[in-house]
This record gives sequence, C-alpha cells and structure tokens, in this order.
Amino acid sequence: MCDAGPKAGPKAGPKADEARTMTLQTPSYRPAAGEEAAPGSATPPRTGGLRALAQRHLSKLVVAPSFAAILLFVYGFIVWTVYISFTNSKMLPSYELVGADAFAKLWRIERWYVAIENLLIFGGLFIGVSLIVGILLAVLLDQRIRGEGALRTIYLYPMALSFIVTGTAWKWILNPGIGIQQFVRDLGFPGFTFDWIVQQDTAVYTLVIAAVWQSSGFVMALFLAALRGVDQEIIKAAYLDGASLPRIYWGIVLPSIRPVFMSAFVILAHLAVKSYDLVVALTGGGPGYASDLPATFMYEMTFRRNQIAIGSASALMMLATVVAIIVPYLYSELKGGKRV
Repeated sequence: MCDAGPKAGPKAGPKADEARTMTLQTPSYRPAAGEEAAPGSATPPRTGGLRALAQRHLSKLVVAPSFAAILLFVYGFIVWTVYISFTNSKMLPSYELVGADAFAKLWRIERWYVAIENLLIFGGLFIGVSLIVGILLAVLLDQRIRGEGALRTIYLYPMALSFIVTGTAWKWILNPGIGIQQFVRDLGFPGFTFDWIVQQDTAVYTLVIAAVWQSSGFVMALFLAALRGVDQEIIKAAYLDGASLPRIYWGIVLPSIRPVFMSAFVILAHLAVKSYDLVVALTGGGPGYASDLPATFMYEMTFRRNQIAIGSASALMMLATVVAIIVPYLYSELKGGKRV
C-alpha cells in the first residue's frame, strides 16, 4: 500500500494568477446610491465628474453669456432709465430722487403733444394701410398667378432695406425740386404740386408713405403663409355652393386666419411707436418739429437739450405704450395655448 497524499489541484498557470489578481483588485460589489460602503472596502475613484457636469449643463453654459448680456444691457438699462426719470438729471445723471417732476414737466411741453398727435396719425394710417395693402397682395398671389415667385420677391425686397435707406430714397423721391413734382412738371403739367415733405401740415403723411412701402410686403408674407394653410376643401365647397371669390375670402378665408391679424397688428404697432431712423432720414422731424415722433422727441431732449430726466420720462411713456400693446397679445396667446 502506498500512502495517498493530498490530491494536487490543476496546475495554476500565469493566466490564472493574472485573473486571480484582477479579481482581488476589483471589488465585485458596489454600494447602491445613498448606501454607505463597508469599512475597508475598495471604492473606485470617480473620474470625469467635472466633464460630466459640463455635459449635463452644456446648453445652459452656451446660453449664459447671451443671457447675461441681455440682462445687463437691456433690462439693466431699463431699470436705470426708470430711476433717472425720478431725478432732476440735466446734462449729467443725478442720482438724487426728486419724485415725478420730470413727468410733470414732460406733459407741459407743447412739442410732446405734437409728437403724440403725430404718433396717432402715423401709427393709425401706417397700421391700417399696411394691413389693407398686405392682405390685397396676399390674396392676389394666392391665385397662383404666373410669375408669383418674382412678384413675391419684388414685394418683399423693401423689407430687406433699413429705414435709413428707405427714408433717404423717399426724401429724394418726394423732394419738390428733383422728385415726383418735378418729374410730372417735365411731362407737361407745370401746375402739378406735390410738396408734402416741406409743408408742416402734411410732412407726417410722407412718413406714412415710406413706412407702408417698406412694411406692406412683410404683411403680405404673413397673410400669404396663412392663406396657404387654409383647408382647400372648404373653399371648394363654397365654390360648389355658388359663392363668389370675394365673398369666399371675406366670409370664410379671412375670418379663419384671425390670429394673423393680431400678430401683424402687434408687429406694426411696435414699429410705429419706436420709429426714429425713418423720421431722421426723411424729414428730420421738420419742418420745425411738425413731424416729430416720441422717439425723436426723446433723442432731442436727452442728447441735444441736455434734459436727461425728461428724455427718460418720455422713454418710459413709449415703453408703457409698447407694453400695453404686447401684454394683451401675449395673454391671449398663452390663454389659447392652455386651451389646447
């Protein structure tokens, strides 16, 4: 008999030793989130934490500089203007509050009332005529006429120009010595007169002509996009019932795109309230200050008359007008979105 010694296990090779070493170094159990690891257990180091945090908030990091700039240079200066309007600032800002004296002085200035009256005339005609012309052009192009693409480009082209360019061009066109008046007289009508731009009672209407020329194409694009979205089956059914084309548009199509009217009105209204460069380029606020608007009045008081407080007060009046226009629109849009 021979002694039976312990059975030898399989011979461990280098691969087995390496696997055993990796098993010992790498723990097979990791504590769950919020669970404390057992004392002495190995916890793998957290790598890339800052990078993962940056990836999670990448969109916020990208938008943050623009948001900070808007917060400072838009809303920050609005707050500063509000504060200055309650001071007695002249050529330089004064930070001692004196109440609403600047507003009281503002409403005692005759030129401010002229600017308000001109804004009502200019804004009313500009919005109304632009809507009418834009709708008519949109209905015309909605008939799928030949050359629609070229006409749409021609109508939209003025919107690509700045109000400075528009005002300068129309200043030449309306100039009695070189513009429309002289052109018609050269055709053989020596008694023809069209000198609105140099008359105090009619200068503000030249602003309406130039503004409508530039903005009606944009209104056309808004309504044309809306018209192309109307259900054609409704229009076909109206045709079968014997309705005429004007009656279809007036009674069916246009009422179905009412939200576009509100959008166009808000855009045109805020353009009218803040109109400055068109006035400067076309009439300069003259003759005298007959074609002044609140924006040009604000510039005149702030930078030429050295009345910063009064200029700030007029700027706040303009801001209040814009807010009175935009807030009801936003309320109706948000209310409509909640219904959906």
